[in-house]
Amino acid sequence: MTTEKIAEEIAGGKAILGIEFGSTRIKAVLINSENEPIASGAFDWENSLIDGIWTYSLDEIHNGISTAFVDMKKDVQSKYGVKLTKLRAMGISAMMHGYLAFNKDDRLLVPFRTWRNTITGEASEKLSCLFNYPIPERWSIAHLYQAILKKESHVKDVAFFTTLAGYAHWMLTGEKVLGVGDASGMFPVDAATGDYDKGMVSKFEDLVAPCGFAWKLSNILPKCLPAGASAGTLTAEGAKWLDPEGTLEPGTPLAPPEGDAGTGMVATNSVAPRTGNVSAGTSVFAMVVLEKALSKAYNGLIDIVATPDGKPTAMAHANNCTGEYDKWIKMFGAAAELLGAKFSKGEMYDKLLACAMKGDKDCGGLIPYNYISGESMTGFASGRPLFVRTQNAKFTLENFMRAQLFTALGALRTGMDILFDSEHVKIDRLTGHGGFFKAEDVGLPVMAAAMHTPVSALSTAGEGGPWGMALLASFLVNGNGAKLADWLQAKAFANAKVSTVQPEKADIDGFNSFFANYKKGLAVERAAVENLD
Repeated sequence: MTTEKIAEEIAGGKAILGIEFGSTRIKAVLINSENEPIASGAFDWENSLIDGIWTYSLDEIHNGISTAFVDMKKDVQSKYGVKLTKLRAMGISAMMHGYLAFNKDDRLLVPFRTWRNTITGEASEKLSCLFNYPIPERWSIAHLYQAILKKESHVKDVAFFTTLAGYAHWMLTGEKVLGVGDASGMFPVDAATGDYDKGMVSKFEDLVAPCGFAWKLSNILPKCLPAGASAGTLTAEGAKWLDPEGTLEPGTPLAPPEGDAGTGMVATNSVAPRTGNVSAGTSVFAMVVLEKALSKAYNGLIDIVATPDGKPTAMAHANNCTGEYDKWIKMFGAAAELLGAKFSKGEMYDKLLACAMKGDKDCGGLIPYNYISGESMTGFASGRPLFVRTQNAKFTLENFMRAQLFTALGALRTGMDILFDSEHVKIDRLTGHGGFFKAEDVGLPVMAAAMHTPVSALSTAGEGGPWGMALLASFLVNGNGAKLADWLQAKAFANAKVSTVQPEKADIDGFNSFFANYKKGLAVERAAVENLD
């Protein structure tokens, strides 16, 4: 599409917006009528550990989304010479899970508890047993029940609880709803109905009945909606909340708010059975759309969530991925600057990550652990970043960087082994996206070795979740009754360029050797957690 045509669409209110709250960045992506990204804006942020809780404040949430939106408007003005005042459709997505609880006066009762918290082990175990269904520690219902078990005073006053995407959508529209994918990370969803599992809701309400709360679970959960359903329109108050400059007109229809898992599936064209994707950044998770239900719950190590149109999906999630090697790379960069070197941030990352490909296949015996926070997949409520080597290990920069990349996938591989080895799940296509794949010649072969399966990247996947959310908003107004998977293939991915890496046996063997040591060394990580405050 020509620049002139894009400018005409924007001025005519035909552009569509997706915004996603990621762990370290809030990003807004604008697309045209052909579902192509045409402008973007962003705001960098970081969670805080306050009184043992990983959180973001409501002020940070508001400032972040409005800053990203204004930044995107500036990009529009710079590229196309027009002002963005109205939209054809829009949608909000965010990190899944977590706990935002409000009272009847819409006041936040306790600070936002994000997915990163691993403080709900008791609730997770008891609910998984009660439902005979995996309820991981990150899930919103685990946070609610853990607060009940701890007899937290705020629980009696809960009138509504939701996720980050649900909160932002509520501020924009006044509607307390969630897309089915995000909802499935709050409470189990019945694949047959596309709504919360009524039997499990009943079991939970019976479980907490002796507490005498005025609320029932069925009354405080957000309404569950599938992709393509109307989820409200942008109110005048919502427009002001999003756009402090006051130029955005109300009335825009919004798609159901989704989680980053769902938008990742959409952005990688992975919503049909036997397709999957790996989202790798601050955290890492793999999603595989299932042909049939898993045989058992696996103590909550594998989530069962849903695609944005309600298909059951297995999710292996690890809390830690690139965060620790980011810190090492920044330190190496500081050392280089001290010696007078001059380079860009991108050049520094590209050079250091690329050198990993020259390391020994098994990383030469180096074993780092990237546990900035706890890691449920391997049984850690809290973490201690750690680096271990034997005296005769081959301690080179190449091996060190390769080990950092391998360990970023260690916890994920633990979960994927369940799907591959125990459940014999079949995958026709596994597509990667996220910061881990920015250096494509590094991220793809490393992931392929770790997953011992071919891994692809799409030319469009660089925009990631925000673009996926924009596609869901486009589907809302342009779907015309089509199935989501069919519509995506025809309207967004028909001409997409795909890069696929087949894993080499030597790389698979190298990762397996590293992974064997990684599992043995978890005892060292546990000792660090137990003895270092």
